[in-house]
Amino acid sequence: MSRYLVALVWPLFSVCAAHAEAPASQTPLAPVRGSDEMPLLHVRTPMPAPDWALLEREVLRASATACEEFFAKYFDERGFLLCVERWGGDDGPDDAIENCNDWPILHALGAKDKILRLYKKAWEGHLRQYTLAKTTHVPFAKDGMYYKEFPVMFDWLHHAEGLTVFCNQGLGDPGDPRLLQRARRYAGFYLNEEPGADNYDPKHKIIRSMFNGSRGPLLRKATALDWAGDPIEVNNRFAPRHGERSYDEMLAHFKDYNDIVGDHPQNLMATSLALNAFLLTGEKKYKDWILDYADAWRQRILDNGGILPTNVGLDGKIGGAAGGKWYGGVYGWAFTVVVPQTGKLAHRNNHVLGIHGFGNAFLLTGDDRFLDPWRQMIDKVNAHSKTANSVALYPHMHGDQGWYDFRPDKYKHGAEEIWYWSMRDSDLARVPPSGWIAYLQGKNSSFPEQALRQDLETIRRKVAHMRADKTTPDTRLADDPMGYNPAVAANLVRLTMGGLHHGNRTLTLHARLRYFDPDRRRAGLPDDVAALVEKMTAEETVVWLVNVSPVHGRRVVLQAGGYGEHEFTRASGDGVAVKISGRHLQVDLEPGAGTRLVLRMRRYVHPPRLRMPFN
Repeated sequence: MSRYLVALVWPLFSVCAAHAEAPASQTPLAPVRGSDEMPLLHVRTPMPAPDWALLEREVLRASATACEEFFAKYFDERGFLLCVERWGGDDGPDDAIENCNDWPILHALGAKDKILRLYKKAWEGHLRQYTLAKTTHVPFAKDGMYYKEFPVMFDWLHHAEGLTVFCNQGLGDPGDPRLLQRARRYAGFYLNEEPGADNYDPKHKIIRSMFNGSRGPLLRKATALDWAGDPIEVNNRFAPRHGERSYDEMLAHFKDYNDIVGDHPQNLMATSLALNAFLLTGEKKYKDWILDYADAWRQRILDNGGILPTNVGLDGKIGGAAGGKWYGGVYGWAFTVVVPQTGKLAHRNNHVLGIHGFGNAFLLTGDDRFLDPWRQMIDKVNAHSKTANSVALYPHMHGDQGWYDFRPDKYKHGAEEIWYWSMRDSDLARVPPSGWIAYLQGKNSSFPEQALRQDLETIRRKVAHMRADKTTPDTRLADDPMGYNPAVAANLVRLTMGGLHHGNRTLTLHARLRYFDPDRRRAGLPDDVAALVEKMTAEETVVWLVNVSPVHGRRVVLQAGGYGEHEFTRASGDGVAVKISGRHLQVDLEPGAGTRLVLRMRRYVHPPRLRMPFN
């Protein structure tokens, strides 16, 4: 082991003595009794702990430990964020709870239970804090920025950022009764079950405005004030992360953010609320609404010549609230604005956020009809390429004069997701073969160690900046601490689960595998256990499982899919093959043992659910 690696992982060895009291499976144990029969695979072959396994365990430990320090600095005993509460797109309620983004995923990966307690405390405090917080100038938030524990009305770019903690709580804590109550209520805002929140038009199958929420849709043009929030002192007090030097520049940032009436693809992210309710309840109405709404948008792509429109009017017609222009509206294909601080143009086309809704529909059905229009759109956009100085250039925007914003890189929004869901070689051809993708193709064997070492450096850097932060609660905006949030989960999701991580909008966990600790009866990899997904195809997943403890045996339950949507059919490892017909497999690992598991699977054959395998 290199001296550098030793330096990175020495804290892991310093706490090994603590594992002496941890539950250990010293002898073969019977399969855990759960909702389906759970075959058992016993791994006895010793394996020297690989670098990636030690690094995984240290990233998990260090990230969680740093989160505790972060919480102690930036939150009070109520779970309130210590900041100046504001409404707006520059800095607002969504930014406040974003400070705990990835904490639920970190816990679901195996981080200690204290992380669960802390982020739940922050979430409860957040709901109370921003229900009490009121605007003085923005009209729809004067009685509270939150109503019924949900934003009164705003766009889904920001809703999604503020809901990632909530939407991932069920991964580690599906039995919380408040989670279920809120899941039903939040979905009800879009199924028209909550009085005063008539966001959805079932006749035209549209969400009626880009601004929507617990008080319903905003059915007028938005103003810069609606987006920027109340007047605020900036100079010598705050340093907004978007670079504004005055409140006037905040208003200028949003001066063209007017045309928000009608539907926009980013509203497809609202399907994550109905999905969350379905995962917890299994009630058909939530699934039906998701598929109905996603299918309406799918048809709009087909009706618009294969390109996803960015405005649908209240009459249900494409471009109906944007002068008939399919590319119109805020965050549309033609949404190019001036940055007030620099005078430069910024292209802000957010149609790509709609991919999340199609992914939710695919998770529920495995039906390629929700993917095919998007993959064809990628090819159609790139077909409008042009050549300049012998260089091929590809468009990324479309306005009154046709396609523009030509760049050397191909338009590829959604390409990785389409491949991940379909597992087709033809879809993989649209994805740049770098990093994790190259590793899965056997072309970048050093990626796991490199990525995990970089994660450790990221944690170190964030903690150093956090400790050097001299802001006080009255000079701190809600998004100021976000850059110091030390929850580092993206590479762990990719490497251990074979999953997709969508940054601060990971509302749905698309994963090939999940893990559970049957001794502690909780989600996540047990102490000392590390996993590395080496290969994925449509029918097979190859994963290394290692117990890095030389003293204690460990057992782990594997689940097929992030929500049990897949099914194992066969598992082979350590010289043994086991036939399976279910969502779960128990693996017992002797001290210091490890194996390469080859798992045969059928994908998207079960209704996804949020449930522990031992319940």
